[in-house]
Amino acid sequence: MIEPLPDESSSAMLTLPTLAALLERYEAMAEAARANDWERLSALEREAAALREAARGDTSGAMDDAAALAKLPPADAAELREGIARLLALDAEIRSHTDPFLSSVRKLLSAGRQERALRDAYGASSR
Repeated sequence: MIEPLPDESSSAMLTLPTLAALLERYEAMAEAARANDWERLSALEREAAALREAARGDTSGAMDDAAALAKLPPADAAELREGIARLLALDAEIRSHTDPFLSSVRKLLSAGRQERALRDAYGASSR
């Protein structure tokens, strides 16, 4: 089961609990993408977007975030770097499944639009 979103309203920086929650969502998203479960993928993406937005927070304190990152213990900083690298790898995997699907949807929509344009230009064909 996926854990609920962590409450990080006091911090705008990516923290290890938020990173863990994001990794959990991205792992589930990759699984959904492999299974072509687009509805589940979409729901998980909305959850991940909320987590990313919470981690991003107010960017006016970016210098404070940089200072906070510099003060992190080396092990925590390394864990953040590794987690972010894993997120990027999962994102690439998810895209490798979704891009072909989205391309086929675009083709279907384009063909329908082209057919309507021809029908509008030349009228409905009589049989």
